[in-house]
Amino acid sequence: MTAVSILQETFGYDNFRGKQLAVIDNALASQHGLVIMPTGGGKSLCFQIPALLLEGTAVVVSPLIALMQDQVAALRSNGVKAAFLNSSMTGNEQADVERAIANAELDLVYFAPERLLQERTLRLLDNAKVSLFAIDEAHCVSQWGHDFRPEYRKLAQLIQRFPNVPRMALTATADAPTRKEICEQLGIGESQQFIDGFDRPNIRYRIAEKNRGKQQILDFISEHPKQAGIVYCLSRAGTDG
Repeated sequence: MTAVSILQETFGYDNFRGKQLAVIDNALASQHGLVIMPTGGGKSLCFQIPALLLEGTAVVVSPLIALMQDQVAALRSNGVKAAFLNSSMTGNEQADVERAIANAELDLVYFAPERLLQERTLRLLDNAKVSLFAIDEAHCVSQWGHDFRPEYRKLAQLIQRFPNVPRMALTATADAPTRKEICEQLGIGESQQFIDGFDRPNIRYRIAEKNRGKQQILDFISEHPKQAGIVYCLSRAGTDG
């Protein structure tokens, strides 16, 4: 199997986009990396494909239980051996996943940072073959960001505990100071950064001042029949929200 064959046969895409293949090759060479790609730009493939090519189990850090559940469901539907381990599971379900990790039966396993950093989990991984650490939403490491999570800064423990396992940090948004902070906290060299453009040709952005909000939404819908769109609002206050 190659990265391209997995892309096509497992995930159903014809070609890589942007810097995806460069990121994957970097991971396959056991190198650390910081990946900045826009939402919907294919960040997940950057660690999912190496997870299928490297020996062992890739550990994915995700801050949201719902997000990891969605990704695992999608992977399983594609025939990938994936699981998550979190507080939404029964004791028996958690034990089953722990046994699967110990027996090297999984390609990927997802954790919230709090669960990953429990001593029980770290001991489990000490005795497992970990192929890659993929740290999603890595901007949460920045103490200056509105999404800051202290547990993300504690992921620096991985550097000492698993020095030979490549670390891949991924996010859709990080300015230069945040990128520097991510690299410092997670032990990623500044030369190991893969930054794709934020422009999405298939997405159009528009900002409008609110004036008869409900009518504006109706107008927006009528302008784009049978198309998808998202309306962001600063506030829900008022009757004309």
